[in-house]
Amino acid sequence: MRNNDAMPLVVLAEQFAKLPGIGMKTAQRLAYFVMTMSETEARELADAIVNAKTKITYCKCCQNLSENDLCPICDDDSRDKSVVCVVESPKDISAFERTGEYKGTYHVLHGLISPIDGITPDMLKIKELLARVGGEVSEVIMATNPTVEGEATAMYIARILKPLGVKVTRLAFGLPVGAQVEYADEVTLFRALENRNEM
Repeated sequence: MRNNDAMPLVVLAEQFAKLPGIGMKTAQRLAYFVMTMSETEARELADAIVNAKTKITYCKCCQNLSENDLCPICDDDSRDKSVVCVVESPKDISAFERTGEYKGTYHVLHGLISPIDGITPDMLKIKELLARVGGEVSEVIMATNPTVEGEATAMYIARILKPLGVKVTRLAFGLPVGAQVEYADEVTLFRALENRNEM
């Protein structure tokens, strides 16, 4: 921002710029927009951020974001608990749910194995996935992104699960290589689910 901008405005823009996909110009526009808001609107925005951060935790079963012990999907008795779709992040669940076709449950890893970035398997929610397998779970669908990290993570988990007698499948490559699950359209995701292959 300009040197003559008030310091609180500069600090606000710098905070917005920390968000993914927000460059400094957009961050500045957001900071200026906040200044046009009424004090009530600004407090509502601040309260919404604080409430989300303090009231949302991980679902005890699938590790999705939830305000209760179980997320609405794990708490839904109509879902097929024998099928678990493993995804990288909670936003990927939203993408699959938009298809309206998948009736199983999910498991969120909260990242992918990436030695270059210092992310090791023990930093992901893999232990929690293993704790779920062995009971009613008969199939695990690896739905990580078709990137180097996504493939490495899928292969690592498949190697651990195979000896446990669980069928491990991978999304079919109706998804373009290098694409991200959250940006795929419903038809592509549905075809990828339908054409998944055993690993």
